[in-house]
Amino acid sequence: MIKKIGITDTTFRDAHQSLMSTRMKTEDMLGIASKVDEIGFHSAEVWGGATFDSAIRFLNEDPWERLEKIKSLMPNTPLQMLLRGQSLVGYRAYADDVVDQFISSSAQSGIDIFRVFDALNDEFNLTRAAEAVKNVGKHLQMTLVYSVADDDGLNGKIYNLEYYLGKAKSFQKMGADSLCIKDMAGLLSPYDAFELVSNLKSTVDIPIQLHSHCTSGMAPITYLKAIEAGVDVIDTAISPLSMGTSQPALESIIASLRNSDYQFSVNPKLFIEFSDYIESILPKYEQYFNYQIASRVDAGVLSHQIPGGMISNLVSQLSEMNELDKLPKVLQEIPKVRKILGFPALVTPISQMVAAQSVNNVVFGKDKLINSQVKDYVYGLYGRPPASVDKKYISLALKDYPQGNKPISSRPADLLSSELDQAADEIKDLSSDIKDILIHVLFPTISKNFFGIKFGHIKVEEESSNTKESSSSKIEQVELNSDEVPSRSNNIRSFNVFVEDQYFKVDVDPINKNFKSIKKITKDRSNNVQNTNPISNESGDLRAPMSGIFLRYQVEIGQEVKIGDDVLIIESMKMENSIPSPVDKIVSELPFNPGDQVNKGDILVKWA
Repeated sequence: MIKKIGITDTTFRDAHQSLMSTRMKTEDMLGIASKVDEIGFHSAEVWGGATFDSAIRFLNEDPWERLEKIKSLMPNTPLQMLLRGQSLVGYRAYADDVVDQFISSSAQSGIDIFRVFDALNDEFNLTRAAEAVKNVGKHLQMTLVYSVADDDGLNGKIYNLEYYLGKAKSFQKMGADSLCIKDMAGLLSPYDAFELVSNLKSTVDIPIQLHSHCTSGMAPITYLKAIEAGVDVIDTAISPLSMGTSQPALESIIASLRNSDYQFSVNPKLFIEFSDYIESILPKYEQYFNYQIASRVDAGVLSHQIPGGMISNLVSQLSEMNELDKLPKVLQEIPKVRKILGFPALVTPISQMVAAQSVNNVVFGKDKLINSQVKDYVYGLYGRPPASVDKKYISLALKDYPQGNKPISSRPADLLSSELDQAADEIKDLSSDIKDILIHVLFPTISKNFFGIKFGHIKVEEESSNTKESSSSKIEQVELNSDEVPSRSNNIRSFNVFVEDQYFKVDVDPINKNFKSIKKITKDRSNNVQNTNPISNESGDLRAPMSGIFLRYQVEIGQEVKIGDDVLIIESMKMENSIPSPVDKIVSELPFNPGDQVNKGDILVKWA
């Protein structure tokens, strides 16, 4: 008997999120979207995950416009998004009014299938999103986030067959139209997949889909065993953006099942045009493929369990901090932090939280700087962890925590007040569009700068190739006294440069492809040359221990502070970090404003 298997294409979302830090531009998706629509995919994952954040943070693109344009070119293919339950596409739980409106607006803009997940598989964080999807009449795909806490796979003490079957029953009762096994780190082994899918098929009566990554090298074989067990749909990516930390290659999976009892509804004759097009645009993103761990089998994932998308982002963010050499130690620290926090599955936003805290532990010392999200997690604002959080760590993390030192046991969102009205008021002079209001409530730190670009208040200038060539020629002649202009190498790096109210995209070509860092000598706002101490200089002024975005001060000018008092918050690696005072002194100057870019070593507070 022939069984038909559906294919969800991830090229426009998880594939480039996993391999190139979510940097694919809308224009490059639109260039092939109409052809992808003809292939016959079960669905195309084009939105959600990190794409929303990346569009406004790095690409200066409106994510809503991206979705609507793709929908106009792909009317025959159901469009799918990845939704982080109560966290939507952000990194914290949002109020119920935000959840309802975001899902309604997403449906109106073109989303047909909502893949809803929670990093902790906690129903507390899924109920409202599930209800909202059902209310707008769209397909609700609930997600089993797959993880392991030991080396026993599906036979583990925490994550095991009984655990997943129990969650599956619960999710079906919540109205799920289908279930997805989300194996974000490629940990699901082939025979465990066969057992899990077989038991799910006999436990629930809705379709089962499998999503995995090739990080550990097992995913293609795991897919084949899952298909034998009766899985209904699998996720793949077109070959140029497949494998490594991405999904198995579409073409290879189809070819592997040739002359079998399984058929696919896709048209293989259209694969080459899709593949050739993606191959043709990749050179412009070459800078994001510069770390091998994202493009090869990494057996270390069986230990650190960092998912595909997070590996490429972790590499990118450590590079920006000039700390890439510490990546091996960070990967060793991640399992330790995860154990302390009760073995949460490492998927957004928990993966970012654990990774950021691991970076802090390696760079600044064990538990010297606990980020705000970890404190919120320990308090219970991210839901119920699968195992108990270390009791000593609870005391450490919740010391002086504003809400108290005893974790909650209720639904986190019940503690949140409505947020949309306040967000609308905050940007009323910029926009009254509900989609812009949603951008602001989800990412208030970066939304104002994005709106400045979107509405023309901040000018974006693209240098022409002639201008770049002329500039390069001038620099070459003056600095090197040479008549030859160098050709552009494959090591080009792109940077966002802000000069007052103007914004420039600048390409920089390092003269040594093996460079580790670029040293910069800057002056603070009082023209005092900075030294290299990451915390304080000779006068004790508080300096930035990391690069990031300045969020807010927690002290005022004239206020007396003690050593260890929290004085300000910086967002780094998408996590909030409270920076303590290194001295007992009185505040005399607070030079930064919310939203300002902070470089490592910048003076953040001056003392009297």
